[in-house]
Amino acid sequence: MPVTGGSFAPLTHAAFRWLLSARVTTMTGNAMAQIALVFAVRDVTGSVTTLGVVVAARSIANLVFLLWGGVVADRLPRQFVLVGSSAVSTVSQGLLAVLVLTGTVSVPAFVVLAAVNGMSSAFSFPASSALVPQTVPAEQRQRANALLRLGTNSSMIAGASLGGLLIAFAGPGWGLAVDALSFALSGLCFSFVRVPAAGVAAERRPGVLSELRTGWTEFVSRPWVWVVVVAFFFVNAAHAGGTMVLGPVIADTVIGREAWGFVLAAQTAGMVAGAFVALRIRVRRLLLLGVACVAAFAGLPLALAVYPEPWLLMTTAFVAGLCLEQYGVAWETSLQHHVPEDRLARVYSYDMLGSIAAVPLAQLVVGPVSQAAGITATLLGCAAIHVVATAAMVASRSVRAVENVPSVQPVR
Repeated sequence: MPVTGGSFAPLTHAAFRWLLSARVTTMTGNAMAQIALVFAVRDVTGSVTTLGVVVAARSIANLVFLLWGGVVADRLPRQFVLVGSSAVSTVSQGLLAVLVLTGTVSVPAFVVLAAVNGMSSAFSFPASSALVPQTVPAEQRQRANALLRLGTNSSMIAGASLGGLLIAFAGPGWGLAVDALSFALSGLCFSFVRVPAAGVAAERRPGVLSELRTGWTEFVSRPWVWVVVVAFFFVNAAHAGGTMVLGPVIADTVIGREAWGFVLAAQTAGMVAGAFVALRIRVRRLLLLGVACVAAFAGLPLALAVYPEPWLLMTTAFVAGLCLEQYGVAWETSLQHHVPEDRLARVYSYDMLGSIAAVPLAQLVVGPVSQAAGITATLLGCAAIHVVATAAMVASRSVRAVENVPSVQPVR
């Protein structure tokens, strides 16, 4: 299919091509780094607790700086924010790779450099997401978001596969080195994104707290935005605490670790397939369709609880991945259609903060809860949370009223 029209029309815009290239490159490196970091920490300490501390350091730094990242991305040209974020990540991951390769790494170094990487990610996420509507015409945003998700999901598969081979034959240090290189290349790609600035002129720029309040006003002024974010506060907690923590427990005791790997691979394959579907869907109530698809997330914890057979788990995981992409594309497109571009990064920041705030707590409490109530009951509870959250979103009149057409003028 030619890229001059149809599903691949966003690729005719140079700014979007550079943005897509940057995000695919970064995701490929990050998929390698996730595997490399685990084995690097294990090689040095052999401690699961230490690994948890390192991962938590990154997550906490990300949460702490997320709102500030949104302000900066709305103040400055977003492509330049992304170049700066990529540079910081290149240095932090490169230094960590050198320390691991030379055998001089320590636990404090792991923690500090993981926190630095989490901080830089807090600036890149809102800037990258808010940059999308500046790279394509409004009528191509849905397809652009689908192509971005298709590219990043595919790169996750490739990165994880290549990372496993690289780490097996060369060691985790080289996986971290490749991640550092990917940040350097993505920063170069971001530097070629040429779009109009969406920020406020310097002489009219308010203080940071004032900008945070403005972003909060934009966030709460649209009930459909905060309704979905509140719902995903529970959805993400149920997924992280239930499926991603208790799933491996079931794998160890019932189906085997290899089978669980196939289940996760099936979900990623579903996400890739879902992106292709999202490229072609044309409905007026796109957000309503997206949130209705969230009910499919209940399938995996339900199958784990009731009938944990590999074929059923893989099927439900594939369907969940496919439906996740319908929601993801619908959500991204709806925000870009209805939130002013010069405030979009701050809304993305509040969205991300609210959506993942409960994840660390859920990961901590799911163990004691499952011991008290039983793993089966806990998984059924997680499945119920997905269903109730979906019903709440679908029942919202504000969510049902959102149309798949722009309501704000783009910055030009």
